[in-house]
This record gives sequence, structure tokens and C-alpha cells, in this order.
Amino acid sequence: MHEAKVVHGQPVSPGRCKEEVRLVTNACRPVVFGKAASPGCCERVRVSHFECVCPMFTPKLATLLNVNQVIKLLQGCGRRVPRRFKCGSLNFP
Repeated sequence: MHEAKVVHGQPVSPGRCKEEVRLVTNACRPVVFGKAASPGCCERVRVSHFECVCPMFTPKLATLLNVNQVIKLLQGCGRRVPRRFKCGSLNFP
């Protein structure tokens, strides 16, 4: 059985996390291939919970991404990146 993740003191259901991953993956897929983030991608980046999305960054996916580009994407979409943040297999400076 899946446990609910706790976000800002409130539980987020596994179903909601799964939906957030699906939405951010679909909206931001072009970014992995070097495209600029669309307004829809930025919206997903702003509202998605790190606790839900970070597990999707497996070692295999992390090898395809440049951490500096991910930071630029997050910041460009208005999302703060904590220092020394670990998001799945991505390690931020």
C-alpha cells in the first residue's frame, strides 16, 4: 500500500502525486530535448510538489539532464531551488 506524502503539513495522496508527475512530464518533455519551457510547463513547475516529482529523476534520467539547465528552468519559471537540494538522482549545488 502506498503512503501519502506530507506537503506543508498536509498529506498528498499517491493518486495526486501520480497525476502531478504525469502532467509535468507531458508539459515539460520538450525541455529535455533542448526546447524552452512553455507557459504550460512553467505553470506545472510552479504548482507541482517536489515530494511528488523528485522520485521521477532516476539515475538514467539524471544522466540526460544538466543540473544547471534544470536550475535555470526552475528559476525561470519562478521556483526557488534550495542550496544543496537533492531531487531524486539530481544533486543541486
